[in-house]
Amino acid sequence: MSRQLQNHARRLLGECGVHVGGDAPTDIHVTNEGLYGRVLRQGSIGLGESYMDGWWDTADLDGFLYRLLTARLDERVRGLSHVATYCRAALFNLQRQSRAFQVGQRHYDLGNDLYRAMLDPRMVYSCGYWEYANSLADAQEGKLELVFEKLRLRGGERILDVGCGWGGALKFAAERYGACGTGVTISPPQAEYAQASCRGLPVEIRVQDYREPLGTFDHIYSIGMFEHVGSKNYRRFMECMRASLSRKGRFLLHSIGAPSSRNHTDPWIEKYIFPNSMIPSASQITQAIEGLFTIDGWQRIGDHYVPTLLAWRANFERAWPTLRAKYDERFYRMWRFYLSASAAMFRAHRLDVWQALLSPVTR
Repeated sequence: MSRQLQNHARRLLGECGVHVGGDAPTDIHVTNEGLYGRVLRQGSIGLGESYMDGWWDTADLDGFLYRLLTARLDERVRGLSHVATYCRAALFNLQRQSRAFQVGQRHYDLGNDLYRAMLDPRMVYSCGYWEYANSLADAQEGKLELVFEKLRLRGGERILDVGCGWGGALKFAAERYGACGTGVTISPPQAEYAQASCRGLPVEIRVQDYREPLGTFDHIYSIGMFEHVGSKNYRRFMECMRASLSRKGRFLLHSIGAPSSRNHTDPWIEKYIFPNSMIPSASQITQAIEGLFTIDGWQRIGDHYVPTLLAWRANFERAWPTLRAKYDERFYRMWRFYLSASAAMFRAHRLDVWQALLSPVTR
């Protein structure tokens, strides 16, 4: 049976232009023959975990994964983990308020040292904008300019950053535009870093869920946080944003987007990277804003995420000698797989990034 599984797996890989033991950068080299059955039974969980365990390797990890994705091999080899993930998401509200802090504990609280090494100097953990950029730092500054120019931000205006991370966007808005900002995050280490970074500026950082009282603001933006809200809570999220926005204000939603509606994320991503996450579709967003907001603009910038992710991976790999005392080799391979698989998803146009500029419906 194991020989049959191996032959079947090799045929599937061959359809993607991938060969076991070949010389091409996207070919793979297998060190444990149990790989084939593990992946055929478990899908993405088996593929990601076997890479973490060192069962296989490739010179071009994101290129290899891109070949699998463009051949839609992930849809043909799903495994039971996809069924379990779908059922859990269908039966339960995995992003309810009592679970809101889990993604912070599992991902964003990993260590500011890790993110300082990986990200740009502003510590912006979202897709950059490379239209006029030659570096990661320039790309992130370009993205922030894009956001605040769309909001038409002016000095003295009060802004709310929902999912403010390490405070890079708020600091930029206060220094460059003279805005007064409030940021909310579910990660205490992020909040501590943001408070120190923004010291002396008119910026307040809170550790809280978006469903708690926020206040009223001239403009609101959310960059890379909506992916943690979940379809059962999209309407509630939009209602909270509308209640916190002035009548003449604007709300900019920057989010990863999927081409079709779903209720769950990839099982490997769910288990190891972003628990309780979910990528929205355009129809899910537009349904959630009905009667609350009108769309003033919708821009897709997903192609810009590929160089962003590859820059993060290069920074991570360069910093690994200083990080390995705290993070083990399995973490190193897990993190490389996460960044490489994400780059492959955007390169294959299986994911996108949208900036939706919204204005409140007045009654």
